[in-house]
Amino acid sequence: MSKENDVKKAVILLSGGLDSATCLAYAKSKGYQCYAISFDYNQRHKVELKYAAKIAKKFGVKEHLIIKLNMRKWGGSALTSSNIDVPKSGLKPGIPVTYVPARNLIFLSIACAYAEAKAIREVFIGVNSLDYSGYPDCRPQFIRAFEKTVNLGTKTGVSNKKIKIQTPLQNLKKSEIFKLASSFGISPSETISCYDPSPKGKPCGKCDSCEIRKRAKELFYNEKTN
Repeated sequence: MSKENDVKKAVILLSGGLDSATCLAYAKSKGYQCYAISFDYNQRHKVELKYAAKIAKKFGVKEHLIIKLNMRKWGGSALTSSNIDVPKSGLKPGIPVTYVPARNLIFLSIACAYAEAKAIREVFIGVNSLDYSGYPDCRPQFIRAFEKTVNLGTKTGVSNKKIKIQTPLQNLKKSEIFKLASSFGISPSETISCYDPSPKGKPCGKCDSCEIRKRAKELFYNEKTN
């Protein structure tokens, strides 16, 4: 067996946000050779792709693909429609209008196809179900169901060479993700999480994602200095 076949490999879903950057760094720390995949889906916050490219370079990914999908053709989300405003009035219960229909279902499907083509059996995604916006496709029961489905519907899966969906941040608070990111040398300025940045890419500071990030950042730095 060649040394190349001995290398642990993983596909990482990389958006340019804190969670996915931390997920990539975590996989690297565990000895994986990483293949990053990002999506240009005509999102309002497309600036995140610039951050994704820099993070991919920083952590020396083997390959970084940017897949184009125009989700504005059907919209249905504040992130993919000019007719729906990004909420900036504080966090509220329920699924917000920033939920993009079936986004993680689509992204994971493509990531698993990429993984299968590369003979890679692990896919990392930085979903979190504690401090998050309430998206149904971030929940652990969705991840478990998707993993089962992908192994029923792929040559790899039916050949008993299962694809595993890894979610190392699933049960972490956002402040704990800040701490983990810091341990990997990731500074907040290297990532962006804003749903509605300015034309120059400056975070709005008021959307749900900015609010969650702000609270977690303050908590992390308060804990760090105490």
